[in-house]
Amino acid sequence: MDIPITLAIVPLMAADPFSDVLSLIKPRTSVVGGFDFGGEWGIRFGAHSGLKCFALVSGAAWLEVDEQTEPIQLSAGDCVLLPNGRGFTMSRGSAVDAMPISSLPDEDWNGGIATVNGGGDTMMLGGHFDFTGAHPELLLGSMQAIAPLRDGDDRVGLMWTLDRMRRELVDVGPGASLVVGHLAHLILVQALRLYLSHEQNRGVGWLFAIGDARIGPAIAAMHRDPGAKWTLPQLAQIAGMSRSRFAQRFRTVCGSAPIEYLTQWRMMLACDRLLSGDETISQVAVSLGYESDAAFSTAFRRLVGKAPRTYVRDCLQPAPN
Repeated sequence: MDIPITLAIVPLMAADPFSDVLSLIKPRTSVVGGFDFGGEWGIRFGAHSGLKCFALVSGAAWLEVDEQTEPIQLSAGDCVLLPNGRGFTMSRGSAVDAMPISSLPDEDWNGGIATVNGGGDTMMLGGHFDFTGAHPELLLGSMQAIAPLRDGDDRVGLMWTLDRMRRELVDVGPGASLVVGHLAHLILVQALRLYLSHEQNRGVGWLFAIGDARIGPAIAAMHRDPGAKWTLPQLAQIAGMSRSRFAQRFRTVCGSAPIEYLTQWRMMLACDRLLSGDETISQVAVSLGYESDAAFSTAFRRLVGKAPRTYVRDCLQPAPN
């Protein structure tokens, strides 16, 4: 089922870096659907762009991802994120021969759910998310190749959303495509929340820094006012740490220095605003704390690799046939 719906983030009073970045990279639901399996079954999925998210509503399954040595067993209520683009196989057992998903007959599909071998054993729902905004690596680059999610605090909420999606896919009513698309985005956000709540998923990068008790408030402050003349002592004070300890912890958790992160975030905002066409280069520069177009262009060229006008021209010109 093709549902090209882009996630819209409603601005909140408090700074929310997680919502900021999702809004900037613009996740778009490209495919949403599910499977009702029975008997012996196995489905092979090819390499993909973006991120895939699957959850088991009932039954059990084995997940094998290309280049991963060990398969992972999933049971009802489990969810898995696949941000690395590798092909993978879902099956009842590793000994089952898997068929390519493209080979499923059209008659097996009822709305957005395919019934395999009569169904009734394992139901799996999922979505494929592309990113139409710039810098999706800000989210995907820091994630594990495969992230199984279990026993999170938000699991009850995730299961409610999955059940609601199942009903919409089976009993297609007016506006079903719109409802399913928004439910898919809700599942993505809930799954990412679960991912952040799992200590074993901890890594280095922005995604983990926002959840850090000390570093998170400093990042929120930079997102709340990216044009402010932030200094290392100011940010350290927000974090309640000494300047040296803050700088060290920020680099350890986030993977970059505080002011370096601020500059990166400013340039990501600049790319998005320039492409929208609502602001001039001078207006964008001032809003992000640069006193001149020249200073802004120098920073932009250093991080993006080209001048602002060149960036806009290259992004907006039609792709060759």
